[in-house]
Amino acid sequence: MNHKSIKKSLTVKDLVTCGIFTALFFVFTMVGGMFFAPNPILTFLMPSALALLTGPIYLLLLGKVPKHGPTIILGTIMGFMIFITGMYWMWAVFYILLGIAADLIAGAGRFKSNKLNILSFLIFSMNPIGSYMMLWINRESYFSYMLGKGTEQSYVEIMGATAQGWMLPAMIISIIICGLISCLVGKKLLKKQFKKAGMIA
Repeated sequence: MNHKSIKKSLTVKDLVTCGIFTALFFVFTMVGGMFFAPNPILTFLMPSALALLTGPIYLLLLGKVPKHGPTIILGTIMGFMIFITGMYWMWAVFYILLGIAADLIAGAGRFKSNKLNILSFLIFSMNPIGSYMMLWINRESYFSYMLGKGTEQSYVEIMGATAQGWMLPAMIISIIICGLISCLVGKKLLKKQFKKAGMIA
C-alpha cells in the first residue's frame, strides 16, 4: 500500500465495517465490564479485562479498513455509549482523544505495521483511566457525579476505601500486559485474516 492510498476517504463499505466492529467491540466491552464493574472492589480490574478481550477486534478493524478514521469512529461511538450509560464523563473524553491518538500511531505505519498497530491498541485501551484517575485527582467531584447518575452510596464508599496510591500505576501496567496478551493471542488465532490484510511484524 502506498502512502496516497491511506488518505482515501472512507467508503460506505468502510463505514459499515466500522459499524460492525464497533458493535462487536461494545459487546465485548460489556461482557468484560459485567463481571467487574458491579463490584466496588473488582471494578479496578475492569480496564485490564477489557484490554484482554478487545485486542483481536481492534486489530482486525485496522486490517479490514487500513485508513485514517476507524479508530476515531470507534472511540467516538464508544465514548458516547459510555456516557449515556452513566459512566464518568472523562471516560468518554478519553475514548475520543485516545481514538485520535491511536489513529495517528497506526497511521505512522500505514496501518500495516503490527508493532505500531499493537501500540495503537495499547494507547487506546487506556481510555478507562480517564474515569478512574479522578479517584486520586478529585475524589469528591467524581463521587458526586457518580451519585448523581444513580450509583449507590455504599458502592462509592467501598470503592474509595479500596483505592490506594499504588493502584493507578498498577492498573496502567496491567492494561499493557493484558493488551499485549490479547493482541498476541488474537494474532495467532486470526493469523490467516491478518496475513490477508497485509499486516507485517
